[in-house]
Amino acid sequence: MDWYGMSDNEIIRDIGRRLKALRLAKNITQDELALKTGLNRVTISKTERGQKISLLSLIQILRGLDELQRLDSIIPEETISPLKLAMLKSRQRKRASRKN
Repeated sequence: MDWYGMSDNEIIRDIGRRLKALRLAKNITQDELALKTGLNRVTISKTERGQKISLLSLIQILRGLDELQRLDSIIPEETISPLKLAMLKSRQRKRASRKN
């Protein structure tokens, strides 16, 4: 997907569409998801229609859909390459400095 070619509002609408598809694939109604998440059904509906919601609401919806693991793909943890790790270890101090 060309995220850079999309406006912010188009991205929000696409996220809402994807959340709706997830919910329907799991055969969960908006009312059931609202009960599981503690959110209002109207909030679920607004989300799916591409209206702005808070990050907390997004997390609650993903939790209600048992899809929290998808957060890993949004911002993956940064890993250090083995070469860079070796370089960092070689720079670690091996002795304390003398005090004057």
